[in-house]
Amino acid sequence: MPREMLSRKAQSFTESVIREMTRLAGLHGAINLAQGMPDFAAPTEIKEAACAAVMKDINQYAITWGARKLREAIAKKTASTLGIEVDPEREITVTCGSTEAMIAALLAVIDPGDEVVIFEPFYENYGPDTILSGAAPHYVALRPPDWSFDRGELEAAFNERTKAVIINTPNNPTGKIFTRDELRFIADLCIRWNALALTDEIYEHIVYDGRAHCAMATLEGMRERTITINGLSKTYSVTGWRVGYAIAPPHLTDGIRKVHDFLTVGAAAPLQEAGARALELPESYYLELARAYQARRDLLLDGLREAGFQCTVPRGAYYIMAGTSSLTRDDDVAYARYLVENVGVAVVPGSSFFHQPGSGSRYIRFCFCKQEQTLLAAVERLRKLSSNRYSQNG
Repeated sequence: MPREMLSRKAQSFTESVIREMTRLAGLHGAINLAQGMPDFAAPTEIKEAACAAVMKDINQYAITWGARKLREAIAKKTASTLGIEVDPEREITVTCGSTEAMIAALLAVIDPGDEVVIFEPFYENYGPDTILSGAAPHYVALRPPDWSFDRGELEAAFNERTKAVIINTPNNPTGKIFTRDELRFIADLCIRWNALALTDEIYEHIVYDGRAHCAMATLEGMRERTITINGLSKTYSVTGWRVGYAIAPPHLTDGIRKVHDFLTVGAAAPLQEAGARALELPESYYLELARAYQARRDLLLDGLREAGFQCTVPRGAYYIMAGTSSLTRDDDVAYARYLVENVGVAVVPGSSFFHQPGSGSRYIRFCFCKQEQTLLAAVERLRKLSSNRYSQNG
């Protein structure tokens, strides 16, 4: 029998559906509301800082786990926004984006046979990351309309093999913000089962309606068992820079740094200099960021509802999970292709956020990190759907 050249791990998941939809948007000239990358400019001061760093010849390797200036800026901002004192020399690892921070953290703490609890719908990297690290994923449902979880189901998911739980708050794709009470329940399970919490908090400043982000590491008993993952991409509109970081206690940071070193060596040196400048922006920047995104959210929500989608209001991040049942009998993949090819709007099929594709077959995800004119153009294209229901015969 011929030997199989691909590993079972690589065969157990597909390529990124999000990035595939971006390619299809380009192919069909569609408005890209699929991938979460802004179509507006990053702040001038951080672009100038990046240019200045290049011109000053900060173009060679930085310290593998991050330039000291950036690590110190991360520590200062963390103390200011979360009230947590972080040692920049022993508790911070700068990575090539928050996606690398997540896989580096998992590879650093997981052994074959471990289990990782993942809330679903989930950002599509978490499942493959868990599998690549050698763990078995254990999925726990977030249920609409408020995307809450059943505490009994979550409690049953933890056992002696549970090594970690992944939490994304504010959440992609649902916009859910985990409350302090929910996080306290999860924290108590972590403590009971001696498990870690890996928290992806990259949307921490993109919150709406007067709500606040709560960080797991701030809860009693969790500072020593939380790996906090974050990055520059979403807050400062620089998704192409790929500068992220992980904050963890020293005994975990040691492992994360070793894995990070052999995965990527280090993030881009001049962009780390600019990142330090970004983290110095005043509080007014973050307030305006949330205000502007809330206006974009409301614009797209109104347009989607007018077109016939069923939408719950996202409380954070910049995505809307939209139900399609009143518009089509097609599943999410077929309908997403119809939208990009015939309507000119690219979205992400809901199934890409679930381990069982059927669970997301009546959802698609829109992103609204776009200029107002882009969103208005997309809404105008989608208006035809409300008068054309069940035109697809899936």
